[in-house]
Amino acid sequence: MPDPQNVVDRFSREAMLYESLPSGRVRCGLCAHRCVIPQGNYGICQVRRNERGKLHTRVYGRVIARHVDPVEKKPLFHFFPGSLTYSLAAPGCNFRCPWCQNWEISQTPRQLGDMADEEVVPEGIVDKARSHACRSIAYTYTEPTIFFEYARDVARLADAACIHNVMVTNGYMTQAMLEAFHPYLDAANVDLKGFRDETYRKHVGGRLQPVLDNLEMMRQLGVWLEVTMLIVPGLNDDPAELRDAAQFIAERLGPQTPWHLSRFYPAYQMSTTLPTPVPTLKKAQEIGHEAGLRYVYLGNVPGEADTRCHHCSALLIRRSVVGVLNDFITPEGRCPDCRTPVAGLGMGGSS
Repeated sequence: MPDPQNVVDRFSREAMLYESLPSGRVRCGLCAHRCVIPQGNYGICQVRRNERGKLHTRVYGRVIARHVDPVEKKPLFHFFPGSLTYSLAAPGCNFRCPWCQNWEISQTPRQLGDMADEEVVPEGIVDKARSHACRSIAYTYTEPTIFFEYARDVARLADAACIHNVMVTNGYMTQAMLEAFHPYLDAANVDLKGFRDETYRKHVGGRLQPVLDNLEMMRQLGVWLEVTMLIVPGLNDDPAELRDAAQFIAERLGPQTPWHLSRFYPAYQMSTTLPTPVPTLKKAQEIGHEAGLRYVYLGNVPGEADTRCHHCSALLIRRSVVGVLNDFITPEGRCPDCRTPVAGLGMGGSS
């Protein structure tokens, strides 16, 4: 395979969060892999390279996808419902999930040996978000941890412009990265691949515990948090595993944390695996409610995205595949029937 990058200098910047080691090696401190990288080599993400004893990111301003999306597509259902978010991605990922829905851009450096070459300066992203009346900017599609320096510069400008920042992530960053980013981070959806360490080690190339630690840290930092699990048949759909995940979310993150259970569809290296049966998802939803979770949603299943009051079951938000159809939450962020507060940020249209 060719060199994962034909280096284009304008995308190269010295990285943050690394330390120098003997013999010209460096240790990256950006994600939980903590790669030790010899000179001339790349880390697992294939976008951070040791250049003569200094770690460089090769994706600063290197945009592979950007779109205006409803914030519900992230999915974030309790963060300014019905608003628009300017979605942004650079190529690369620190995982190798065989079911990846966005593998064409997340695995580009690893699989194809090249990357996109559209350059967008941070100011350009914020200007575009403003021009489209986006309430937030979302670092998404690929893994935003691997383009941290670029995302952080965009986020700082967005924050100054009163535009919120959200991250859709696998949660495998270091806590040092979270500490550096969190002053500008308003919300995150963390993609929990499963609730067994074996799943992480065998299928995605990582470990479970760092993700759990980061979920708790985000909660402690005051980031609005939603959790997604793609339910893959035969891989993470065991009721005992789902029960453990639901209990962790309810007990350690809080019962107000939305849990999105997404239906798997054949993709990438799992193109022959059948879609998740809807009864499996319904059972997982039931497990979530039994654990005390107030908001459990089914993704990729029509008619299962509405929000109801956890106290009286009144319909609060009706959604379609394109976003919010009706929002009945009061301006104070309460159920119109029983006046129970609805968890989230921007519920009822508040800023």
